[in-house]
Amino acid sequence: MPRGDKSKYTHKQQRQAEHIEKGYENRGTKSAEAERRAWATVNKMTGGGKKAGGPGRGKPLNKAPAKRGGKLGGSATASRSPAARSASAKKAAATRKRRQGTRARQTRR
Repeated sequence: MPRGDKSKYTHKQQRQAEHIEKGYENRGTKSAEAERRAWATVNKMTGGGKKAGGPGRGKPLNKAPAKRGGKLGGSATASRSPAARSASAKKAAATRKRRQGTRARQTRR
């Protein structure tokens, strides 16, 4: 079996890889890189090809790698100045402190 051969993957694994690949492409990743990342994610999740005769049958599915890819963000915060971020953090802390007292009163009832 040559390197990169997908014959040992189930139809479900192939569908998962296609779906993950589309997600990467929608984010602007090049097609070849998106395909490479998609198969790497499927391998990490399932432990490789699952068809009969291949290693790793009967192992549980690990969904953590698929969830990790969706954790984008931070660009809006990164574009703000340190002073603006600090002011926002102070405001949030004040709000939490103010609300802490109302929660304590509500739970006593």
